[in-house]
Amino acid sequence: MQIENLYNIYNQYPSVQTDTRKLKAGDLFFALKGGNFNGNHFAQQALDAGAAYAIIDEAAFEIPGKTILVDDALATLQLLAKHHREQFNIPFIAITGSNGKTTTKELIHAVLSSAYKTYTTEGNLNNHIGIPLTILKIKVDAEIAVIEMGANHIGEIASYCTYALPTHGIITNCGEAHLEGFGSLEGVKKAKGELFDFLRQQPHGFAFVMWDYDYLQQMSKGISGIIKYGTKDAHITGQVKKNEPYLEVEITQGMDDPFIQTRLVGD
Repeated sequence: MQIENLYNIYNQYPSVQTDTRKLKAGDLFFALKGGNFNGNHFAQQALDAGAAYAIIDEAAFEIPGKTILVDDALATLQLLAKHHREQFNIPFIAITGSNGKTTTKELIHAVLSSAYKTYTTEGNLNNHIGIPLTILKIKVDAEIAVIEMGANHIGEIASYCTYALPTHGIITNCGEAHLEGFGSLEGVKKAKGELFDFLRQQPHGFAFVMWDYDYLQQMSKGISGIIKYGTKDAHITGQVKKNEPYLEVEITQGMDDPFIQTRLVGD
């Protein structure tokens, strides 16, 4: 089935599930596979629970009129997410890093949603399944989307960018946590830096860069637009005043800068 045809079905049933335990009547069920499970085995169960269609990739589980057979259910889910993403001309902010991704995402969402209709990743669903599901939950009234991206090895962030198509990006930091998938700190920088690599290729890509970190300055070189933040020598500067019981930050410069105020939503 052509992705355009599947998208027409999605527009009729714009709720997607990969877990029958969370499925509601009228959902589309994607039969994904993992190391210890095969979602095709649950297609009938999903339909019995009220799924509008089950998207499967094994012909043995076809049910005429109720299943849609594709070559690869996961790849189809990602292509469907990309097609949906392409319907929007709004900022898509991608966030990655070794630490602080989810907290940063929640803070950004809290601030932006006070002024814009903003959609974001639920919890930490930041992988090759969670990201397309997040994109497919974005409705036509969206003004901004905030997408968290996690990674365990080199190449993951680059693959997420092919269907999330971020316009803006933040790398919180690059640390030595979970080195087993990256090999070294340089491997971490390469993997997380794939977000900036994508933005660098875009004519209007924009990065928010923690200017205190020399390595992020280097990694962001060549991106068409950069907003610097940090404790000094940046567009926006500030200081942490206290950590307990809550983090309190004092912004000392930059919030009234017209350049800053127009960079997120456009001129």
